[in-house]
Amino acid sequence: MSPIRAGADMTRLYFQNPLNPLSHTPAGRQVAAGCELIERMTRRYGKPEFGLDQTTVSGVKVPVREEVVWSKPFCNLLHFDRKTGPRRRNDPRILIVAPMSGHYATLLRGTVETLLPSADIYITDWVDARMVPVTEGRFDLDDYIDYIIEMLHFLGPDTHLMAVCQPSVPALAAVAVMEAHGDPMAPASMTLMGGPIDTRINPTAVNDLAENKGIEWFERNVIMKVPFPQPGFMRDVYPGFLQLSGFMSMNLDRHMNAHHEFFNHLVAGDGDSAEKHREFYDEYLAVMDLAAEFYLQTVETVFIKHALPKGEFRHRGETVDCGAIRRTALLTVEGEKDDITGRGQTKAAHDLCVNLSPDMQAHYMQPDVGHYGVFNGSRFRSEIAPRILDFIRTHYKRPETAPAAPKAPVPVKDAVKRETSEPVARPAATQDKAAAKAETASPRAGDPLATVLLAEPQGAADDLTAITGVGPKLQTALNGAGIFHFWQIAALTDAQIEALDGKLDFKGRIAREGWIEQARKLAAAQPAEG
Repeated sequence: MSPIRAGADMTRLYFQNPLNPLSHTPAGRQVAAGCELIERMTRRYGKPEFGLDQTTVSGVKVPVREEVVWSKPFCNLLHFDRKTGPRRRNDPRILIVAPMSGHYATLLRGTVETLLPSADIYITDWVDARMVPVTEGRFDLDDYIDYIIEMLHFLGPDTHLMAVCQPSVPALAAVAVMEAHGDPMAPASMTLMGGPIDTRINPTAVNDLAENKGIEWFERNVIMKVPFPQPGFMRDVYPGFLQLSGFMSMNLDRHMNAHHEFFNHLVAGDGDSAEKHREFYDEYLAVMDLAAEFYLQTVETVFIKHALPKGEFRHRGETVDCGAIRRTALLTVEGEKDDITGRGQTKAAHDLCVNLSPDMQAHYMQPDVGHYGVFNGSRFRSEIAPRILDFIRTHYKRPETAPAAPKAPVPVKDAVKRETSEPVARPAATQDKAAAKAETASPRAGDPLATVLLAEPQGAADDLTAITGVGPKLQTALNGAGIFHFWQIAALTDAQIEALDGKLDFKGRIAREGWIEQARKLAAAQPAEG
């Protein structure tokens, strides 16, 4: 297809040249649009970038550095290091296990972007099997589980595990193996999202295909050798383009309509709509090859034999017993309209963890979303992610080496049982005690603000712009100085007001605009913790 693609691209450029009179005619625009469609449909898409170079932490924009912190032949562990400066944060550490099912880990860009302001994020960046030389050996489902365990050991205790789609099974198995061995590095919590734990429940077209064809059919028809001159030359793989073809065939009408609309946008000169199409399909059409042994073992174990729910799943010859899980809290998330992982398949994990305390288990089904809506999109950002973060915080033990700060109860909420996520506020009694303490405390020499400033917010930061006279810029300055809550402003003494005024050059605005009285009223109006 390379000559066809090159010819189509040259023709497109010819009919898009502003010096060509035909470029300004309807026929010329149609030819250019058609050639771009041909070029895009025959292109081999490279691995996309995450491109997350900054995030907002407690109202302050901070740079983010993406770095590889752990590496094996078939996987790199990426860390999104938030450069928050000298103020260390005790946000929960989350290991996201991305699916190894044809797409790159960048498919979870939206997932990472949503969680990054509130957590220390690590993600598995699986390596394209066609790029791994055969001298590096095989990679199967047992190796996949070993990789997860090794990464949890690398990150240390009190890590929170999140598995999206396909890795839900090996992630659950890895935790069960660690718990059975009394491993102190077992994760504090585990979130399984749209994963095929028990595909006998509400089977989808993907499940039916595996059962109807049998493993021999897959070995004969979908396994190929990597061609020369790729680094993985002669390695047996399941090509990514076959996985992509299978996914697209399930919703072929939708994809055909999307490309037809793209053609019309190009002809009409609607650049914004056309660019949105390009951005989505540049990501969606970028695929990687899977090691044949991993793919075949997954198909047979998960989709044909249903080994895990039957209690027959084995890792390195040892039977995996999910009943051994007692210390790792479990949250499962499903989408109401998921056509890849049927409703109830992920929830089945709770039935397997028979010895896990009920208060360490939760399930959430998101209405009106399909498979990709479980981990991306507006519903994920507004409804699913807050529940995940609240569940993680519920089962999060802050490190004992946390930076010193005024002692106050850290609110714990189980948002899985709530319909909305609300800002965390101190109860009135706690506010009064904090104010009294700030009024009577003896400040350290030369630093009257030492008793009121925080290294990080206690729970969710308050919206300080609710105070008349405080805009986004002043809120950023206050957050940077260590003020995140109404109760902090309400508790300021005259000496602290003078010090803060001089530190941030407010020029008397605190007293002139009545910040203290406003902050007291706003703090008193906040709901008490229940």
